[in-house]
Amino acid sequence: MLLVLKILFWACLALVIYTYVGYGVVLWLMVRLKRLFGKKETLPELPADDELPTVTLMICAYNERDIIEEKMENIRLLRYPRERFCIMWVTDGSSDDSNELLAAYPEVTLVFSPERRGKAAAMQHGLRENKSEIVVFTDANTMLNADAINEIVRQMMRPNVSCVSGEKRVAARQEGQTAAEGEGLYWKYESTLKRWDSELYSAMGAAGELFAVRMEHYREAPSNALLDDFMMSMLILKDGHRIAYTSDAYAMEYGSADMQEESKRKRRIAAGGLQSIWWLRSLMNPFTHPKVFFQFISHRVLRWSITPVALMALIPLNVILVLMKGGTVYTVIWILQILFYAAAFAGYVLALKGKKSKLLYVPYYFLFMNINVFLGVRYLMTHSTSGTWEKAKRA
Repeated sequence: MLLVLKILFWACLALVIYTYVGYGVVLWLMVRLKRLFGKKETLPELPADDELPTVTLMICAYNERDIIEEKMENIRLLRYPRERFCIMWVTDGSSDDSNELLAAYPEVTLVFSPERRGKAAAMQHGLRENKSEIVVFTDANTMLNADAINEIVRQMMRPNVSCVSGEKRVAARQEGQTAAEGEGLYWKYESTLKRWDSELYSAMGAAGELFAVRMEHYREAPSNALLDDFMMSMLILKDGHRIAYTSDAYAMEYGSADMQEESKRKRRIAAGGLQSIWWLRSLMNPFTHPKVFFQFISHRVLRWSITPVALMALIPLNVILVLMKGGTVYTVIWILQILFYAAAFAGYVLALKGKKSKLLYVPYYFLFMNINVFLGVRYLMTHSTSGTWEKAKRA
């Protein structure tokens, strides 16, 4: 019995360490080896303006009247040639005056659905009206850098690339906003992993803040997909095409207003992750997808399924092993666990008071993300038949 508990404990600990730290180390080593011994790939030069592919920038929106003017000002700063560029807004069941405001912009193609059916359905509606070779998706509340479209098109010119993920950057409106700063720290680490994933073979999915697809290889995501952007990009990968990642095209947005609003996002992402794992389960087969299964399991599947369970299982397993006098090492690890959870609780208390401590909000945000994986299971049970979801308020 004691031996079985020890094996379970070390298996859980190894899984947690590998998922959140070990995979990054292994990925870094593999990328370094590829740089040393693999064929070097250089980014292509963009052709003349009249030879560039046609691009549609699509914004799927629901009641976004407050951000339309700022978003359109940002779009007008994009440097892509206007004769090769279409701006499309898809308003999905909007009940505010978004349509009236957008009608004032002659360069906008407006696609309107009176019924709110969710973002995936809105994307599909917009794509039926699209005539461009490449579609770039972005959110209404994210602002793009001026060269974003150019850099996405440049990535599309690389061999076998049919989807491009830009970088998400998170800003806080004021110092001390725990939700925004915690999210920003997480995305810096996540962006590093995406960059290494892409360099090794392919990024493991794209985020809706900024990503693009080549319409020739577009696959429709299920209309009830909670992570429509992720599913759309991964279906392209499933068909044998790569997802490139570039930090030269980025979308800047403010983080969630507070941790309660951030929890809405995390629950939906966790639920969508579980939903996507089931739909994409064939990618975990090393015989049918030898280039993808390792990255997909390590970067996505473990985080959204097994590892949070292993993290929580460490607590009772450790307590039992200490009580059964399993050895000094278990007492030391239990003390470290106590310190970690105490730090996370202190970070939580500070967050409630609107204060911050970088030392404390790291364990707090880490624990917060994993707890929301469990909350995501309930979310999935109540939202599995619809792609609609409640937006989190931004700072």
